[in-house]
Parts: sequence; structure tokens; C-alpha cells
Amino acid sequence: MKTKKLLMPFVAGIAATFIGCSDEKAPAMTLNGAGASCPAPVYQTWTYSYTQTGSVTVNYQSVGSGAGVNQLKEKTVDFAGSDNPLTLEEQQKDGLEQFPMLTGGVVLIVNIPGVKTGEMKLTRKALADIFLGKITRWNAPEIQSSNLDLQLPDLAITVVRRADSSGTSFIFTNYLSKISDEWKNTIGCGSSVKWPVGIGGQKNPGVCNNVSKISGAIGYTEYTYAVEAKLATVALENSAGKFVQPTIESFAFSAANARWEKSPGFYMVLTDQPGENSWPITGVTYILIRKDCDVAIRAELIKYFSWCFSSGITAAKKLNYVPIPENVIALIQEKVFGNVN
Repeated sequence: MKTKKLLMPFVAGIAATFIGCSDEKAPAMTLNGAGASCPAPVYQTWTYSYTQTGSVTVNYQSVGSGAGVNQLKEKTVDFAGSDNPLTLEEQQKDGLEQFPMLTGGVVLIVNIPGVKTGEMKLTRKALADIFLGKITRWNAPEIQSSNLDLQLPDLAITVVRRADSSGTSFIFTNYLSKISDEWKNTIGCGSSVKWPVGIGGQKNPGVCNNVSKISGAIGYTEYTYAVEAKLATVALENSAGKFVQPTIESFAFSAANARWEKSPGFYMVLTDQPGENSWPITGVTYILIRKDCDVAIRAELIKYFSWCFSSGITAAKKLNYVPIPENVIALIQEKVFGNVN
């Protein structure tokens, strides 16, 4: 299945739903962004809709979090999207400012004959051991014991992971580091790690494509891509010992207790949050801008992102992302947007 080809008409169709009246005059300025593929469906919807208002032209290229941040540092784009947050010290070192844009879920997708979405359950240990290469077949006792109602096949497990520097990988490996001491001590957390097993896919669509083509495959991706590709998702055991399904509600439960006012530089990681209904692999996607960018460009960036926080909310929810709470938007307006000269 060609997930990329499926996604573009899907995004364009949704974008058309939210477009207001267009202005025939060509926009006077272009804002260029690049970065995370995790929020790309909603970012592409937003850029399309906002450009139609005639204010400015906004472009966003899904190149991965690492590549997007590097382009911003090199001043080849005006803003970057990243799922791998920078600490305040890292931001200050490179003259950047960071703020949260959306919350979403990283989910596990599988291609197992006879297994439909939501049917399979994976414990924390089983999940870590699969990606460590210690569990290699789907009918292994460690998996079958949590799935007594499923007849799992004697089929080899093929792990699919990101091949590029990825914020989605940061979120996923951060979670694995929290639930597995072995993973933490041997592999660790990062946007690019030395994976013990598996094959790579470029960005979220590449992971989905590989999982869809390989019988017995398992991979991780942002929820919207899994839905669009019609791939089976897995219920995961959370920190409360409950098996939960990936939904916008379970993502929201994970984000509910986040203390943004206590987070310097808006650095926040939401994996493995408490609560019986919390999805365990929830992440925040961020926007980064340069402190030294042109005053006029900065003003237009702030107008655009303010529009995203208000007019863009409906599209975000439709695409299964959780909007940032209003009190957090107020903090962003005070600490970042308020710095306009």
C-alpha cells in the first residue's frame, strides 16, 4: 500500500473542508518550514488553508525532526517542526525558541494474518523484548499468554523502525527506556539509535508501507498514518497495568496532568504517564523558530501560529491530534509570542 499516495488526497480533502474565502491577490511573503512527519497531515492542512486566506504563503516539508531542526539552524527555513524537544540550554546554545503545538499518539501497527485492529494486547515486557530481538515469533508464550482469545500464527516477527533521524523514534525509544532497563542500558533514547533488530523505513509513511507489505511485521508510527493506511493497531499495557487502545481520548488522558508552567523552554516528555486510561506512548510535537529572525517574518509567523491555535483546532481534532490546552496557549503567547518587537 502506498501510504504517501493515499495521504495527500486525504489531507487535501480535509483542507478543503476548512478553507474560508480566498483572496485573488498573491501573498506578499512566503514562510517555509520543515521537520517532523508525525504532525505533517495537520500541518499540510493548515498551510494549505492559511495560504488560501491570502495573508502569506506557508510551506511545510515533511523531512523528519532532525533534518528540520538542522535546516532551521542553517537558516534555510523559517520554522521547524520536531517531536524531539530541545532543553532550554540547547535552545539557548543555538539561538532558538520552542513551543508545543499539538499532542498525539505513537502507536504500534502489525500485519498478522487473522488479527484485526485492537485485538492484540502487548505487555510492557513483551513490547520491549520484541524490539530487543528476544521474542522472534508471534506465537511465543510471552505474547500468547496475554491473547488467549487469539490463535496466533507460528510466524516470524519482522521489526520495522525508522531509518531517518526521527522525533517519533525519540518518543518511542524514550518509552522503551522507561519500561526496560535492558533497553535503557544497551540502546538508550534518541532520534537515531543503533537498533538491535529490524528493517528501516523513511519517515512515518515508509514504516507504514513496510508493515503493510510484510506478513508478520510490527512497527511504530503516528496514529493518523495508521488510520489512513488501515493498519491494525495494538492495545498496550500502561503504567497502571491496564490494556488501553490508542484513541484521541487516551492521548488526552496522558496529557491532562502535564505541568507546562514548570517546564523551562517548554521541554516536556509525556511517555508512560499515570492513569488507568492513559495511552503510554503519547508525545508532544513542537515548533521552533529563531530568536534572530527578521522582525517582519517573526510577526507573520506568530500570526500564522496564532491562527493554527484558534481556527486550526477543528482540523487537528478531525485528524486525531489533541490540541494544546488554552492555559498553555496563554503561556506561549506570554513567553514566546510576546517577544515581538
